Amino acid sequence: MARRILLVTGNRGKLEEAREVLREYGVEVEQAQAWKLEVQSESLEEIALRAARVAYAQLRRPLAVEDAGLFINALNGFPGPYSSYAYKTIGIPGVLRLLEGAADRGACFKAAVAYVAPLVERVFTGEVCGSIAREPRGSQGFGFDPIFVPEGYSSTFAELGPGVKNRISHRARAFRRLGEWLSRRDPL
Repeated sequence: MARRILLVTGNRGKLEEAREVLREYGVEVEQAQAWKLEVQSESLEEIALRAARVAYAQLRRPLAVEDAGLFINALNGFPGPYSSYAYKTIGIPGVLRLLEGAADRGACFKAAVAYVAPLVERVFTGEVCGSIAREPRGSQGFGFDPIFVPEGYSSTFAELGPGVKNRISHRARAFRRLGEWLSRRDPL
């Protein structure tokens, strides 16, 4: 019998990435909508866990909430936990303008997946580092994927496509840790 968890997200890309990764561990992921608490914090872990607690109080089923950010070295970690807001307001062009003339284009994508179930709260993290491309490239993916080049690759996440991205991304690493942990526990 497969385990089932809810993933509270409105982002189809996140949902598909989670499904692909967790399928390897016999975990079925259903999308759920819940009122999401917009936590302001420098900590992705705190943001994800607080949002998961609020969602669990509404849905009363085992669930996960994911939060991620792009941390750019030359910008002292900006946009970090404010990546969604930065994407919606200044977008990729704005981030590239902020990096004009920057010698250090290093960056890391980080993710936190908070899992909440009866008597259980856990947070799993993942990170992938690389650099920011000088212009957007590729049409697959979402968010900042067209400008993030992971270490060991010359292509952006948006050029690599979901097959590669879902093996190496920050989000995949966090969901893989959740899957490994769930596979060692008794069925839900």
